[in-house]
Amino acid sequence: MSAAAASMCQVRSTGHADAMRTLDRLEESTALDSIVEPAQKVARTVEPGRFRDALHGVWLGHPLHPALVQLPIGAWASAGVLDLFGDDQRAVRRLVAFGLAGAVPAALAGSADWSEQHEQQMRVGVVHAFLNGTATALYAASLLTRTRRTGRALRLAGLLAAGTGGLLGGRISFRQAGGANHAESVPHLVDPGWQELGALDELPQDEPGRRMLGEIPVVVVRRGTEVHVLADRCSHLSGPLSDGEVKDGRITCPWHGSTFDLAGGSVACGPATAPQPVFDTEIRSGTVWVRLPGAG
Repeated sequence: MSAAAASMCQVRSTGHADAMRTLDRLEESTALDSIVEPAQKVARTVEPGRFRDALHGVWLGHPLHPALVQLPIGAWASAGVLDLFGDDQRAVRRLVAFGLAGAVPAALAGSADWSEQHEQQMRVGVVHAFLNGTATALYAASLLTRTRRTGRALRLAGLLAAGTGGLLGGRISFRQAGGANHAESVPHLVDPGWQELGALDELPQDEPGRRMLGEIPVVVVRRGTEVHVLADRCSHLSGPLSDGEVKDGRITCPWHGSTFDLAGGSVACGPATAPQPVFDTEIRSGTVWVRLPGAG
């Protein structure tokens, strides 16, 4: 690498580090907790059930919020293009109104996900929500003004606020792994084929127990001679299922209440949206053997 290229990389690295430190301070700002706590109570007024699960995206298999966000952002960005290169104010206003309508379900889904996250994610999330709320207010104000220049200025400010909010949303999703499947790595880390897990008699009845399968923790539930084995770390935010409750053929995560079917690992109740990896089991001479389905 040339000296000039090395110098350029150093400049970029310094700028990147400064930006990351700013966002890191946002994550650790306990001052935001005074907003997080009451806002969380409001968000949780939507009680667990079908509607809340629908907002989480349980039916979709991944969070719904990122998909819904495309509606307002797409409409508002399109309005911005028309503001810059067109003269059809009626079309602009229609796009703004469409974006405002789309912002409502996006906000509902986002608040449901946000209310069941870790504190660092929630701190960034309140700023993310504030910026998106500001964008919504600016776009709504642009519909009320009759001055073209003022309307354009309000929409430009709204697009800037929404874009910055989107930047923070990306950090929550990808840097902080909010909404990611935290059990996705399990099939890639477990050795293929059957593996010995332990003696059947050592497993408690109808209660979750924790065992290690190589480097991977698994939760084991024995019901008579039937044994269910799932990845222990909850797909939602890595909560320990082995510390959870077993009832009616399901296991509930102690952290945020995600519930999974023991037999198939499917999500019975959110906020988790991804199923829990489940292992095939066999009892051989009083010993439990397990393997991932399709792993030989």
